[in-house]
Amino acid sequence: MDRVYQIQKDEYVGGGTVARRQVGSGYQLPVTVGTVVLGLAAAYAAACVVLYLLRNRLVFPMRGGPAGPPHRYGLPNGEAVAITLADGARLTGWLLWPPEPTPKPWTVLLWFHGNGETVAGLAPIFRAFQHPHAALLALDYRGYGASTGSPTVANVTLDTDAVMAWLKAHVDAFPDRIVVYGRSAGSGPATHVAARHHVAGLVLESAFTSLPAMAREHFRIFPPFLAGSGFDNLGTIARVACPVLFVHGDHDRTIPIAMGRALARRAPLVHEFWVIPRAGHNETYELGGAAYAQRVRRFVERATAVTR
Repeated sequence: MDRVYQIQKDEYVGGGTVARRQVGSGYQLPVTVGTVVLGLAAAYAAACVVLYLLRNRLVFPMRGGPAGPPHRYGLPNGEAVAITLADGARLTGWLLWPPEPTPKPWTVLLWFHGNGETVAGLAPIFRAFQHPHAALLALDYRGYGASTGSPTVANVTLDTDAVMAWLKAHVDAFPDRIVVYGRSAGSGPATHVAARHHVAGLVLESAFTSLPAMAREHFRIFPPFLAGSGFDNLGTIARVACPVLFVHGDHDRTIPIAMGRALARRAPLVHEFWVIPRAGHNETYELGGAAYAQRVRRFVERATAVTR
């Protein structure tokens, strides 16, 4: 005989233990443990797919943001620049000339900002950090500020070669007079540049070890490989042949200071590891203050023997 599915409350099917309740004029089919497990597994798999597809958006979440020439933001010693890439995308940003008269070739601080920042939004920081006898080049990632295209870990890494080529061609910058600065997500392209090109020094602020390590820190129930394999700072920094200044807040909950210390242990030529007390991830500029800016300027001096 066929099993009967329309039954009343407290009845059982074939001696089984699954009760079915009458709900109004309809009936509710049984929900078994297996059904729940399959549903959770499907939801987890879907979440994994979404995370993988959004991996670049998680690293580079911004689009647009403040843009314009430096004089509009109170920096008269500079110009807006643009670099056209091989695929037609354009990186826009600023070249700030040395604030005081300085003979060429200039020392240059090449700046890679964090993923929640734009070049124009950092105008007060540049004013404080720029050495009086050094130039500063900062470019927005694809999709940031007035830059075109969409940023990915892969193309941001590749774009650094075009940036270095432009810097050497248009500023006559000698490799031993280039210092690279990278903050947070910017530590990825900055470390790549320092490992791939001959430069005088590297400043890493709030730097992470790798994207999978960041995934383990913030998405612990998901496989870390979903974050991709780019920006492997821990592996890359072993190939950096210049002095490195590390800066990290000891209250950083986004990129724990332990990651910065792990990078410092791997770097062949650590210049210094400077801790900013009580600073969270986005408080380093504020709490580091003038001491932070002065430390960077002095590092630039020592790394490049900049003209004073």
